[in-house]
Amino acid sequence: MASLKIHGGLRLQGEITPQGAKNEAMQILCACLLTDEKVTIHNLPDILDINNLIALLEGMGVCIERPTRHEITLQAKSLNFDYFKGADYQNTASKLRGSVMMTGPMLARFGKAYMPKPGGDKIGRRRLDTHVIGLQKLGAIFDFDSNRVEVQQGGLKGCYMLLDEASVTGTANIVMAAVMAQGTTTIFNAACEPYLVQLCTMLNNMGADIKGVGSNLLTINGVSHLHGTDHTLLADMIEVGSFIGLAAMTGSELTIKDAGIAQLGMIPDVFRKLGIQMEYRGDDIYIPAQEHYEVQTFMDGGILTIADAPWPGFTPDLISIVLVVATQAKGTVLIHQKMFESRLFFVDKLIDMGAQIILCDPHRANVIGLDRHHALRGIRMASPDIRAGVALLIAALSANGDSIIENSDQIERGYQYIDKRINKLSLDGSLLIERL
Repeated sequence: MASLKIHGGLRLQGEITPQGAKNEAMQILCACLLTDEKVTIHNLPDILDINNLIALLEGMGVCIERPTRHEITLQAKSLNFDYFKGADYQNTASKLRGSVMMTGPMLARFGKAYMPKPGGDKIGRRRLDTHVIGLQKLGAIFDFDSNRVEVQQGGLKGCYMLLDEASVTGTANIVMAAVMAQGTTTIFNAACEPYLVQLCTMLNNMGADIKGVGSNLLTINGVSHLHGTDHTLLADMIEVGSFIGLAAMTGSELTIKDAGIAQLGMIPDVFRKLGIQMEYRGDDIYIPAQEHYEVQTFMDGGILTIADAPWPGFTPDLISIVLVVATQAKGTVLIHQKMFESRLFFVDKLIDMGAQIILCDPHRANVIGLDRHHALRGIRMASPDIRAGVALLIAALSANGDSIIENSDQIERGYQYIDKRINKLSLDGSLLIERL
């Protein structure tokens, strides 16, 4: 189990560039299964989850060319279906949740697939009902004992469906199945995150016919063949939010380069509600050093509540970061994590560091900001998931003394070269993060 040692209490300064979007990359890589031609992806993040998915695709028989760590060409001429019966497939697929998104494209092109129980963060119940029900409506038949999914003779057939939840991965899976189904598929209550927009744009560039892109009502006219394409990933909005939080907690002057501001939605505004100043300079975000930042209240004087919601609401992946940032704000914030019932269970570690947090229930935490009157203190802790792990890393960088974060592999599932990139922000050249 990997560990990181963090030397806290130091100011940072400089420029940092967000990686390519992890959540987009998972969808885009799976989409390569829809064609026998080459698909080239640029701005690929070099992280554990993406590398595991690439290894999975390669094991399935997809030809891989990777001239750099951030560019890849994939060609799925054919698949080795015997691979799905082996332990390597089960072990690799169970490490990452994104593996479930291979099901839709495989059904569309090959008429059969295997859907293993996916892994990922342990942040609460993450059901697959939306995936299964949507694919069943298109004509897929599931054998849950063998994890096998098949399509009856005649192939997938388009239909109308109202999704029971605006699941991002569920929508992506269903869209990738529907683009080659016979007839027209209408998906209402579809997720509409920028990453879904990117996926639909890429599929249209491959020859698909998807209308309503960017809305929650998608109309898909099935086609018989898709061709190859080139695609460039967006900047990772979760990294952008994490770096805003890093600057605020450490009182540092940072510039986030090529932040993809147009695709950030309300993310900057939520941090502004915590009192964090920022300035747009082209597509860069400049964050000045702030000794103090004060939480806004609602117009009637009520305590600020920050809650997650499906896009265009505030992304749940940044709730952990916002909670940590609130610990050193001036004022009180109620954090309401609606979508996952275990995501706030890392707050005990922040309380051990000296934060004033009342965990009201699995979904709500009341954070009383310390306004830097009392710095957090370094402790030994473990990373429970990707986002909580980075939130704890940010807290440790702001704390007095050293901290050790165990199980840091969790962080590296979603953040590339995190120690090297943050160490480059050191004012005096000293190491801020060490690998143990």
